[in-house]
Amino acid sequence: MEQIESLIREHFKKKTYEFIPGITPILTGMAVFDDKEINAIVKSVLKGWFGLGKQGREFEEQFSKKIERKYSAFVNSGSSANLLALNAIKHKLNLKQGEIIIPSCTFPTTLNPIIQLGFTPVFVDVDKTLNLTPEKVYSVINKNTIGILFGHTLGNPAKISDISKIAKENNLFLIEDCCDALGSKYDDKVCGSFGDVSTFSFYPAHIMTTGEGGMVSTNDSDLNRIVRSLRDWGKSCWCTTDEENLFGACKKRFDFKINDKPYDHRYAYSTIGYNLKPLELQAAMGLEQLLKLDDFIKIRKRNFKLYQKEFLKFKGYFDLPEISEKADPVFFGLPITINNQSIKRQELLKFLNHNKIATRLLFGGHIIHQPAYKDLKYSMAGESTNSDNILENSFWIGLHPGITQEMIEYTCLKFKEFIEKL
Repeated sequence: MEQIESLIREHFKKKTYEFIPGITPILTGMAVFDDKEINAIVKSVLKGWFGLGKQGREFEEQFSKKIERKYSAFVNSGSSANLLALNAIKHKLNLKQGEIIIPSCTFPTTLNPIIQLGFTPVFVDVDKTLNLTPEKVYSVINKNTIGILFGHTLGNPAKISDISKIAKENNLFLIEDCCDALGSKYDDKVCGSFGDVSTFSFYPAHIMTTGEGGMVSTNDSDLNRIVRSLRDWGKSCWCTTDEENLFGACKKRFDFKINDKPYDHRYAYSTIGYNLKPLELQAAMGLEQLLKLDDFIKIRKRNFKLYQKEFLKFKGYFDLPEISEKADPVFFGLPITINNQSIKRQELLKFLNHNKIATRLLFGGHIIHQPAYKDLKYSMAGESTNSDNILENSFWIGLHPGITQEMIEYTCLKFKEFIEKL
């Protein structure tokens, strides 16, 4: 193992990276890692235990501390995290139907669990922070409203303190999608510590990565148990698969009964669940990424400030998102909205990508205009002016830890070049 570790370290020492303007792609997102993550993965693989085990539990515990939650369950994606979070609340509260408030500019897998689990989405427009607002939320609450589910768009926090207060006063559940917002804060509290349940993503482009993966976090022990059951086929037993005591942590594994017949508790199922578990090797990577998280956050904040300063030169052409007074964002990407009719978004995106500057549109824009939702039963609260504008005029570029000041200067130079040709 020492020889393998040494070879991997040497590989990364020799690995050089040179930015060549116009040739080297500036990606919207990328996994940033080194020999520490790879060696952790190799060690985990060589142990021969692939299902979640000790490192999985340690990763869940360390992550919970980081986001100020009691419990976290490691899952195979942020999308699965959203599905599990809503399904757990459905089970705990015995919900059959009802309306769930969600922003009209959102990601499909924030919306999809609402549909998949038989609820009705109620869409509200976003504001200039790209998020839903407390005022909009309050205005649509009625006797059929059961909850609120939303994401902090591209890491820019919504006014979550006020939204959380509204939820509690109206007996609504609150699911806080932080897949883009790991590390972001509002009112000096980390995003993900406000909702009944919060979700996170470890997709390669996100704030930290486990290759693929996600997390469901909560302070509610009942919700935590339901999430774990749903994640693990719907099983009743809470023992981990690598439990050293073959009779289980309770020592009564074989004393359980079904229809008054003795049955192994590890094979008893209390809910109709899924298999949404990640691998132990991903947890090994996650533990190393957690150690680098603070540095990742610092670089993203630095890169946003550099872009913010440069884009002052483009006033009258582009808008960056507003940031609420109490918000301390860690941006997943740099959202840009065209505010000048002389600029056609399609032409600009082609120009940027031709110059090796990758771009992405902002989720689904006004999501109900996507083909997947043409037959969707939903409610729309008032006008969706900002979401419509996002659909037509917004996009985003990368500011992840792999992006340097040189890349930012080159990118801004290309924006300037495009504008001068108008």
